[in-house]
Amino acid sequence: MKKIENLSKELNLDTGQKGCHSGGSWYGSGEMIQSFSPVEGSLLGSLQTADIEDYEQAIAKAEYAFLSFRKIPAPRRGELVRQFGNRLREKKEALGQLVSWEMGKSLQEGLGEVQEMIDICDFAVGLSRQLHGVTMTSERANHRLYEQYHPLGVVGVISAFNFPVAVWSWNVALAWVCGNVCLWKPSEKTPLCSIACQQIISAVLKENNLPEGISTLLNGGAAVGKWMAEDHRIALLSATGSTRMGKDVAQKVGARLGKSLLELGGNNAIIITPSADLDTAIRAAVFGAVGTCGQRCTSTRRLIIHKELFEDFTKRLKKAYGQLRIGNPLDENNHVGPLIDKEAVSNYLHALAQVETQGGTWLVEGGVLKGTPYQSECYVKPAVAIIKHDAPIVQEETFAPILYLMEYSGDLEAAIEIQNEVKQGLSSSIMSLNLQETETFLSHWGSDCGIANVNIGTSGAEIGGAFGGEKETGGGRESGSDAWKAYMRRQTNTINFSKDLPLAQGIVFEL
Repeated sequence: MKKIENLSKELNLDTGQKGCHSGGSWYGSGEMIQSFSPVEGSLLGSLQTADIEDYEQAIAKAEYAFLSFRKIPAPRRGELVRQFGNRLREKKEALGQLVSWEMGKSLQEGLGEVQEMIDICDFAVGLSRQLHGVTMTSERANHRLYEQYHPLGVVGVISAFNFPVAVWSWNVALAWVCGNVCLWKPSEKTPLCSIACQQIISAVLKENNLPEGISTLLNGGAAVGKWMAEDHRIALLSATGSTRMGKDVAQKVGARLGKSLLELGGNNAIIITPSADLDTAIRAAVFGAVGTCGQRCTSTRRLIIHKELFEDFTKRLKKAYGQLRIGNPLDENNHVGPLIDKEAVSNYLHALAQVETQGGTWLVEGGVLKGTPYQSECYVKPAVAIIKHDAPIVQEETFAPILYLMEYSGDLEAAIEIQNEVKQGLSSSIMSLNLQETETFLSHWGSDCGIANVNIGTSGAEIGGAFGGEKETGGGRESGSDAWKAYMRRQTNTINFSKDLPLAQGIVFEL
């Protein structure tokens, strides 16, 4: 396994550099931030963030780049994205390892995240030849009525630490083929991943003699996000993070009547019915709950289990948790790595205490792991609690490997009611081999989430489908299907190819 020093050379990282980039140069006059690896607690690098003057410089270069980039035919913009995807293929191993070092997810998940970047580039390349509108029949003779889509301008992207590279790529690959330029504020917890990505796309832009303002990086804290949210020059702001952050962004963007695309919290459940295949259900539940150490927005937080199989299922689940190996995520023998930082550990411990005060009992007890072989203070035990579905802690999203088990009786609609009672609405699953149950779950009176799965877990979405959720998850959609339309403005066109001027609705106006 390559050390961070070797990765820095391969990815062209200067671990003491400026944290902002546009127009071919690195700059930054704001405060210094440091990146610590949760894997071993080591300092990975330091960098200087953006101040308001840096921000203004970035916006100016992005706006200038848009003037020419929007005129390039979409298939040629797709060629840029194709080259970016190929460069990611070359850098997959190194970038995947950097994601694991800086974020703490397993190496396989780090490599999988880079594969998501490659996949969305492939999707976007094909899309660049399919940015289609609709032709409609006009009510007026010798008229043509149709609609088309145009680029928005500057698209802002605020990403979270848990997917430090993939979520950015979901946005920019689509935004670029649609003719937009992008300004990125990554998480302060994973700045080196953002620098590596910017180095890759910057080289591609330079090789194609394209303005580097097409991709702009601004490392920084909440102030940078605030500038972006309040800036009318940013036509669309795509923000991924907590519901609290999303509400603040929505208010600021809404106040200027701007566009926002929000991907916020999830409190995801799997319903396990008496007709479920329990082996499949166990695997889905365990990976969903402990993958990325419970730090996915699609992580499984709740299991809603029918009382007929509750005892048997809990025994199987406890045995499966007993087989988990926790440790250095770059060691492929381990299943679970660390939480991102000490603040996340504190939130985890607070939730464990709340479980006990709210009547929960432990099927699998949690706690912080210390000493050999745990190289930092961020390793914790995945925990499983049996608790009532309406306990206040169950209604919250704790970004940690804590799984809540609850029992239901009666028909499936009782379980669906429990699933839907939380404020979040991202991902959901049902484990059942009964067609009536699965179709009820997928009906409009079934799951109220943006993602509803059958016989797979709540995490692991594919690029081809639109990703996003309802309620306090924000309502945004990224990635596949027709999510590209969020990055464009719709225009309706009427063409009169006669010498008459008939009015709509049969109105007559004579001079």
